[in-house]
Amino acid sequence: MSEQNAQDRNLPASERKLKKAREEGQVARSRDFGHFAAIAVCGAMLVTAAPWAADWLKQTLMQGLQFDRAAILDTAFMGERLLELTLRLMWVIVPFGAVMMATALAGCIAIGGWNWTLKPVMPNFGKLNPITGLPAIVTKDKLIDAAKGSVLALVLGAIGALYLKGHVDELAGVLALPLPAAIQQAASAMVGGLGLLLLALAAFAMIDVPLQRHHHAQRLKMSHQELKQEHKELEGNQEIKAKLRARMREMTKRRMLAAVPDADLVVMNPTHYAVALKYDDKKMGAPRVVAKGADLLAMKIRDLAKDAKVPVLQAPVLARALYAHAELDREIPAALFGAVAQVLAYVYQLRAALAGQVAMPNALPELNVPEELDPHHKPVPGMEVFD
Repeated sequence: MSEQNAQDRNLPASERKLKKAREEGQVARSRDFGHFAAIAVCGAMLVTAAPWAADWLKQTLMQGLQFDRAAILDTAFMGERLLELTLRLMWVIVPFGAVMMATALAGCIAIGGWNWTLKPVMPNFGKLNPITGLPAIVTKDKLIDAAKGSVLALVLGAIGALYLKGHVDELAGVLALPLPAAIQQAASAMVGGLGLLLLALAAFAMIDVPLQRHHHAQRLKMSHQELKQEHKELEGNQEIKAKLRARMREMTKRRMLAAVPDADLVVMNPTHYAVALKYDDKKMGAPRVVAKGADLLAMKIRDLAKDAKVPVLQAPVLARALYAHAELDREIPAALFGAVAQVLAYVYQLRAALAGQVAMPNALPELNVPEELDPHHKPVPGMEVFD
């Protein structure tokens, strides 16, 4: 079953899976490149500091080998001498170690980039079960790493053995030389061997870097089913989204219908559109649409308005323009200010007339609605419209 799943994963990893893998600490790393970089930098430091290092080593050996009868009898003095020599060595070893660590870290970042996560070090007690963990030990990647490490060890061992065999007389002659000359000759011999080891490490690093990137990409490959599932997770379940949209529409519809009784008037196209408007000159800069609907919803708005004694005016062109261009709970477009002002003035005059304060107004005057705002307006063929 696992082989079948591996064969199905023939698609490259998506950005989401790559990001998730980085969060879990799964990035391409090359140990060979890190080893090569660390040893190369420290080797360069040794070669550069060879004269100073030879003099320092000579002084350290001379100081360590100097003692007298009083130093032998005083055990505290021997402890102080040991501590002094230890600190002297640490001042050299620690900086080299720090440089090697920094270089190895920089090599890892150069291959896989900077990645900070604590997930790989979090305890996972499921991995403590030897039965479930045994299959993970013998895998293709583990076998390749083991084979590569074995070959590297054999190559480096062979290079070291051949180099020592070719320079055994030179190294043996170091014992007969004075201390300064012996240190210089031993350092020269070590530099030659270090150069050969670096060449071998560089060759392995050149092979290992693309190999690790290839293995990383292979491990993260996806099947068609995984890609489909990820797309579904990103886009969301369509059925759930449809239900949410329907729920939102129902809530909006209820809120609109609840606002109709408080509207100042409803503008209608007799059978298709209805728009409820409200205007408060102390709180609003322009009339605001509190409800709008078409067909059955328009009839519902009309009936609610009549029950609440809200004026309902038949203004087809204005109703169509408001329905098409005015947003719910927003002020009407500036181009319709004039037409809506005419309607509001007519409504206020009608209310005053019904209260016996003024005479009954005439029929609603012709409204000034721009033709381009009427969705049913059809331009005359052959006419050009200039902005």
